[in-house]
Amino acid sequence: NDDDVREVALGPGGALGAMDRGSILIDHTTASADVARELSDRAMTAGIGFVDAPVSGGQAGAQSGALTVMCGCDDPSTYDRAREIIGTYARACDRLGDAGAGQLTKMVNQICIAGVVQGLAEGLSFAQRAGLDVEQVVGVIGKGAAQSWQMDNRAATMARGEFDFGFAVEWMRKDLAICLDEARRNGSRLPVAALVDQLYAHVEQRGGRRWDTPHTPS
Repeated sequence: NDDDVREVALGPGGALGAMDRGSILIDHTTASADVARELSDRAMTAGIGFVDAPVSGGQAGAQSGALTVMCGCDDPSTYDRAREIIGTYARACDRLGDAGAGQLTKMVNQICIAGVVQGLAEGLSFAQRAGLDVEQVVGVIGKGAAQSWQMDNRAATMARGEFDFGFAVEWMRKDLAICLDEARRNGSRLPVAALVDQLYAHVEQRGGRRWDTPHTPS
């Protein structure tokens, strides 16, 4: 969370205090846009560049060098330097605006995922209760408009009830809390994200804090 980021970057023995002028701090944490702007200001004062660069793609994307990186940076030339490094482990990287823009874009990413995962969970549950062959159903609808990364990579394990891996429910709830807080401030309405967050709270109560996020009640 934001406090963890501040401690790592600004606390005793923190990253900024150990970095040379002219270097760049690239922060891949998913946190608030406010803390990204705060770190950017502190880094600038110290003569250090800063890029907020949350990622999407998970462990598999990191291991295969296929992450998607969403960046915010006050100085385009600093971003250009950082992109050369990020490009070694990312398949996509873009600057969306000044400091904080990367975090705001990651919020959009998580809002979209929350709705897609819940829809997939409900669809698979419906298929099972209707007596359909779930694998066959996914094989057909996965070639149409219902196709998604979540369907391609999680439908099979969801149907088998396997959730002891992947992006943990507690991490997604942390991200959704950031999204909902930002939405309250900018006037956005996020009814689906708010509902999914409540459903994840029920999963946590059942002992599923570290289960994969596709485990949503349906």
